[in-house]
Amino acid sequence: MASSREKRLSFSAGLRDGLPIGLGYFPVSFGFGILALSGGVPALGAFLISALNLTSAGQVAGLSFITAAGALTELALSQLIINLRYSLMGISLSQRLSPRFTLPHRLLASAFITDEVYAVASSRREPLEPAYWYGLACPPYLGWTAGTLAGALAGDLLPASLTSALGIAIYGMFLAMLLPPAREDRAVLFTVLCAAILSSAVSLIPVFSFLASGLGVILCAVLAAAAAALCFPRAKTPEGEEAGRA
Repeated sequence: MASSREKRLSFSAGLRDGLPIGLGYFPVSFGFGILALSGGVPALGAFLISALNLTSAGQVAGLSFITAAGALTELALSQLIINLRYSLMGISLSQRLSPRFTLPHRLLASAFITDEVYAVASSRREPLEPAYWYGLACPPYLGWTAGTLAGALAGDLLPASLTSALGIAIYGMFLAMLLPPAREDRAVLFTVLCAAILSSAVSLIPVFSFLASGLGVILCAVLAAAAAALCFPRAKTPEGEEAGRA
């Protein structure tokens, strides 16, 4: 009875921690639903993209490949680069799991890792229980998928001027994620500016017209990250821990 009670409380705690994330995801994914509809993706297709992927940046990048009929190899490579951070998050969280997190639980839980869910889960001091994780993951998942479906359905009803304005909401989310760390960390600011300059060059300079749009995105991301790694290397302490940047 005590064990059952503990699991119920853990699930409730997860729901409580995940509810603000789910509420924040709804308006952003509403914008993605409108964006998908404007690109010719039907409402059901937009809903399935969110239900089966749950990755904001990856979905927006993938949508651009889909609407432009890009190559599948470019699509796969771009998703690998964009979503590689989730592997690092999963490795980090794996050190925090309780013994009750068996392999099936780990495989299922990995599908619900997002930046915000990871941040909340990693802030918990106690070992993570499966019940807590599922409670934490439910509101964000439901908020993201419901918002996408609502946006796709509303896109047919709202005037074109309003849908165009709402379609950029998801890009506002990306700016909200980038600006605070860019103001505090010169390396982040440098990486963002490099990516913006390279992307503008690839789009506007005719000599790069031979590059497919998807390949251009991949090259810009890799080159910007490589430049930041060279210009802002992390120093190592004798104990092997990373020291702060100068």
